[in-house]
Amino acid sequence: MERKKEKKIGSILDEFVRANNLQKGLAEYRISKGWSELLGRSVSMATKSMFIKDRKLIVKLHSSVMRNELSMIRSDLTKRLNEYAGADILDDVIFR
Repeated sequence: MERKKEKKIGSILDEFVRANNLQKGLAEYRISKGWSELLGRSVSMATKSMFIKDRKLIVKLHSSVMRNELSMIRSDLTKRLNEYAGADILDDVIFR
């Protein structure tokens, strides 16, 4: 049996994601994963829940002190999370 054109698995997965219009969902997953990696364990432990709605990341926190600290770096955080996701998904981060 003769081999046909070989492709790398990464390019096959990229084609699948584009063909099934999954780029937004994948980028949103990367943002939720990036939250813990970019901000560390203490912020991750203080996070109750988070979700994306209307291009805004809504984060519910246990600590009012943590909420205040994070709100001061909101614009930088939005930029870093978008870079981590590899797409312009977020316009803002809202802390509750």
